[in-house]
Amino acid sequence: MIASLRGVVQHIGDDELTIEVGGVGLLVAVPRSVLEEMSEVGQPLFLLTHLVVRESSLSLYGFSTLEQKELFELLMQVGGVGPRLALAVLSNLSPDVLRGAVARDQPEVLARVPGVGRKTGQKIIFHLKDRLMAPLEDVGIPSEVDTEVLSALTTLGYSLVEAQAAVQFIPDSAPQDIEERVMLALKFFARP
Repeated sequence: MIASLRGVVQHIGDDELTIEVGGVGLLVAVPRSVLEEMSEVGQPLFLLTHLVVRESSLSLYGFSTLEQKELFELLMQVGGVGPRLALAVLSNLSPDVLRGAVARDQPEVLARVPGVGRKTGQKIIFHLKDRLMAPLEDVGIPSEVDTEVLSALTTLGYSLVEAQAAVQFIPDSAPQDIEERVMLALKFFARP
């Protein structure tokens, strides 16, 4: 089992990195949060990893925190959730949002992840209910409109963390129109 790796980033893809370790390039699938931390090729990187062995392939999944890795492994224990779907959940939901959705029995939050329907969301909640602790602080689950605003901001080149901060900057009294909310969120970046 490959538990971790330390190396130099050789290539940054859409949902994977190639990391050179001891002269060997390893292809590692990673959540979006890991990709957002990478600014350029040539950076040193340390990842905790999980190796998935299949009859026809060996796939390596990498995580920047132990919490991400543990959540990935818990998600993979749910029937019908494979490594790619578990990675998609971690790419689209922060650990606190995932914990909050499970604690509050909100399969609709999980259903926003591409590839996860309401039925799979319910199955994830059922299997993880007793295994995950609720987040320490109440984390706001983004509304459908705010999810669109987050998507628009990340398309414009802002990281997910920056986009989430900008969405939290939008006043509660703001209209629910996506374009207006994007404009309000952009004002967050224009502040001195």
